[in-house]
Amino acid sequence: MIVTVTLNAALDITYGVTRLDLGDTNRVGQVHEHPGGKGLNVARVLHALGEPVLGCGLLGGRTGDIVRSRLRRTGINVAFTPIGGESRRTVTLAEGGRTTLLNEPGPQITAAEWRRFRSDFEDLLDRTGASVAVLSGSLPPGVPPDAYRILADACHSGGTRVILDADGEALGHGLAGRPDIVKPNAGELARLGRTAAEVRAAGPGAVVLSRGADDLLALTPDGDWTATPPRISGNPTGAGDALVAALARGLAHGWSWPARLRHGVALSAAAVRSEVAGAFEPDTYRSLLPHIRLRPL
Repeated sequence: MIVTVTLNAALDITYGVTRLDLGDTNRVGQVHEHPGGKGLNVARVLHALGEPVLGCGLLGGRTGDIVRSRLRRTGINVAFTPIGGESRRTVTLAEGGRTTLLNEPGPQITAAEWRRFRSDFEDLLDRTGASVAVLSGSLPPGVPPDAYRILADACHSGGTRVILDADGEALGHGLAGRPDIVKPNAGELARLGRTAAEVRAAGPGAVVLSRGADDLLALTPDGDWTATPPRISGNPTGAGDALVAALARGLAHGWSWPARLRHGVALSAAAVRSEVAGAFEPDTYRSLLPHIRLRPL
């Protein structure tokens, strides 16, 4: 069982537009609504791959009810801790090969709600015997900046391995929880003010640095690699979450690092070709696998 944590879950709304003109009226061609937040995108990909997965986190208000209901209709198991505030929405403006994101900050979380989630999370780990937990995404207001360090410590005490995918303070503090894998992108690493080697020296077992359409860099206990996909175009929103899903799958099944990276890059590239984050075409994923270039450093 893989558990994904989404503390700042959202209802993601994607508008497809031919051309975006700021300050003017824009006509929307397609509209997609689906449960979002990085952890839920990871859960959706894992579910599509046939992996046992359970999504947890914080949900509240009418938006939270919609997210929970839609997740259950897809067959994804969820165990969210209820909150008094209204869960957020995000808007993605997809314009050809360019995307613009509008992200609400999320609801204010009380100290009691955070304590309740921590208790629920520890009970969930005991109940499911989860082999891997994915801690990813932003933290809503009121959740302490070292939340991922706290949750990682709870995972390790019960034998659950951890993947961390976060930004800013959440990433910096989360490194102290010694995650098994941390997956920053180039922008997150720049904001942290560290190199990939310096991040690995801070405690994670491995660092997988996503460098967008160019390639990824992996620093692991079994060696260091770069992995490069074929040139593709599309919507990059959710590509990093697809990569995390592949890393979680490989960690859960004990795959070699080269296999994890090949599948991660292929799955990420397939997600770019999808209009919706957390979605991919299985045939595209399989067709891309032989074309991933893996180079040891």
